[in-house]
Amino acid sequence: MPDLSILFHDYWTVLVAYVVGATPFGFLAGKAKGIDIREHGSGNIGATNVLRVLGKPVGITVLVLDVMKGLVPVIIAKLVSDSSLVQIATAMAAILGHNYTFWLGFKGGKGIATTGGAILPIMPWALIAAVLGWIIVLKISRYVSLASIAAALIIPLTLVVENLITGTWEWNIFGFGMFVCLLAIWKHRSNIRRLIRGEENRFAKKTSSRKTP
Repeated sequence: MPDLSILFHDYWTVLVAYVVGATPFGFLAGKAKGIDIREHGSGNIGATNVLRVLGKPVGITVLVLDVMKGLVPVIIAKLVSDSSLVQIATAMAAILGHNYTFWLGFKGGKGIATTGGAILPIMPWALIAAVLGWIIVLKISRYVSLASIAAALIIPLTLVVENLITGTWEWNIFGFGMFVCLLAIWKHRSNIRRLIRGEENRFAKKTSSRKTP
């Protein structure tokens, strides 16, 4: 049986990351305004829906907080451990905490902002490429969901290019990149169905409080 004290000593940042990631800032922002954000707009607790329903100041605040709850635990993990496995596990825990928060019955957001914060210290070039791709696709299509899916796909593709250039394959980081890509696509499966049917809402300043099923 493994020594649990040693396991906790090495991986305590993973538990902290999940609890921090599970803090539903979008839901709390809605409650502060007297509403349940899950009953408005797309029904999602993420920053995009908060921005649509509650406006830019609140939406941008939630966006920053969602990024930070991915970023800060990973920075702490890098400071206390040289193990890439600990750092990757911490990043995964923060993302899963947001996507499956225990505060809301393990139903959370789609994790794009938190994923961005979590992967920044581990794969910065992949994040830069993903953000640029997100901006370009959003500018062209006006679909936040399509931009997010494109950004998710860009992450492992950028890692492949990086590895080909350097000639060094970091399989643990590439595996993590595939994990965040597939998780993001899975969380956007309802958006993909709406995109195929032509029913997905485009991003616009003026919004509706109608909930998308």
